[in-house]
Amino acid sequence: MACGKKEPLKGLKVLVVEDQAPIALQMEDMLVESECEVVGPASRVGQALRLLSDNAVDAAVLDLNIAGELVYPVADALDARGLPYVFATGYSPSDVADRYGHRPVLQKPFSRRVFLEAIRDTIRQD
Repeated sequence: MACGKKEPLKGLKVLVVEDQAPIALQMEDMLVESECEVVGPASRVGQALRLLSDNAVDAAVLDLNIAGELVYPVADALDARGLPYVFATGYSPSDVADRYGHRPVLQKPFSRRVFLEAIRDTIRQD
């Protein structure tokens, strides 16, 4: 789904993988306000993989460390489906494994504008 720079993300189904409830709720609110449909949020890697398996999604936002487990299995499943995603993490972008270096990394905390632009940009690139 392509979106112009100022177009809303209306109808986009976004998987949110975040283990900190306040941050997950904040992301969910930003997406809903932009007329997206949120899948999740998932607070565990296994839960995220099940949601991805059971739901059609257009894109995803992935925290790097989910309850002590790296989110890479979810990233790999998204890559296998050709789906765009961004990492949203408190870690440095250099902490993301090299094989995912082409994916955008948002450092927490981030603004609504930066968050939504990253999603728009990654959708346009994929």
